[in-house]
Amino acid sequence: MQRTVETAHQAPQRPKPDLGRVPKRVTVLGATGSIGASTLDMVARNGGTIEVVAVTAHTNVKSLADCARQCRADRAVIGDPELYGQLKDALSGSEVEPAAGVDALIEAAQMPVDCTIAAIVGAAGLKPTIAAVRGGGRLALANKECLVSAGDVFMQEVARAGCELVPVDSEHSAAFQILQEADAESIEKITLTASGGPFREWSLERIQNATREQALNHPNWSMGAKITVDSATMMNKGLELIEALHLFSVETDKLGMLVHPQSIVHCLVSFVDGTVLAQLAEPDMRTPIAVALSWPRRMAAPTKKLDLAEVSQLTFEAADEVRFPAIRVAREAMERGGTAPAVLNAANEIAVAAFLAGRIKVPDIAALVGETLNRSEGRGLVTEASCIDSVLDCDANARLIAQELLTDGDIVA
Repeated sequence: MQRTVETAHQAPQRPKPDLGRVPKRVTVLGATGSIGASTLDMVARNGGTIEVVAVTAHTNVKSLADCARQCRADRAVIGDPELYGQLKDALSGSEVEPAAGVDALIEAAQMPVDCTIAAIVGAAGLKPTIAAVRGGGRLALANKECLVSAGDVFMQEVARAGCELVPVDSEHSAAFQILQEADAESIEKITLTASGGPFREWSLERIQNATREQALNHPNWSMGAKITVDSATMMNKGLELIEALHLFSVETDKLGMLVHPQSIVHCLVSFVDGTVLAQLAEPDMRTPIAVALSWPRRMAAPTKKLDLAEVSQLTFEAADEVRFPAIRVAREAMERGGTAPAVLNAANEIAVAAFLAGRIKVPDIAALVGETLNRSEGRGLVTEASCIDSVLDCDANARLIAQELLTDGDIVA
């Protein structure tokens, strides 16, 4: 691993934060993405009461330097060590310390703060997020891979460190709020909702010929390209079911999903006495971010306030696994367990990138992921995960298999 920084720092021990209040010091891992940007917007609206210690990004030097200057971060870290010189130049004249490389990301995650927002996209976020967990404070988790690819290992780290884990995904944030003080025996079902994405009302034949632009035209949410495509295929809901499995320690048959096109109800929890509790909010990520920052208190968020009379109707429908086979593929990986979800996630990243590059069509995404799972199991890659390095090895090998399938053209949708 490489690390480049003007002055080497030994990572200090993180003090236990005073939880249950808006944090005074935060670090944002993945500051230039949509979650990072929304978090920094919330910070800016708190009148300078929240200090930003570190911000990170993978390759977007300009955006990282701009946000580091604006929030007056102590340190800015670019993941690609080759971009250190560009970051240093972009921060010239400021008091922000530049750093680069994987080790620098991990060091930033270990800096003493009250709350770390873990929003690095992809497997690259695993080691920095684990480093933040080991600090033992509050982790606002928006990185899917920590729970999808490394759920068992990650949750063991959380328990060992005494880390307070608060999910940032709107559906998991909703379940987190509903399930306070609930015991596992009283829970009958946790039902996540899905917007249905841009293809909710499309026929199978029409989906087969959908363009990149059509897949990226989400009706309710403004997100990055990868997660927007996941919403279009509904793979995102399959990934979220796997996350919920680890977050809430329930059996797979207690996890369900409904398509809810208004994106107002984010989760429903059914209890054994017949009670169903739901969390409602306008579709704006600043709401779950506010929850993650301030729980169990509440902080103001500049979101549109929910007016049910204006909304008028809330509708729900079953998910169609014929038109959206990614749901079935994800459930199968969840039920296989072990490193199967890591294979699922890695193959899906390869497939989505291939779709965005115009190499495959929408139905080929789930087909490629399913075949990668089958071949990975045949080659002995689907095993119990023993540590983060074993998860990363599985991730790398699954990507190679998915690339082989792409190169060979051996995909049958």
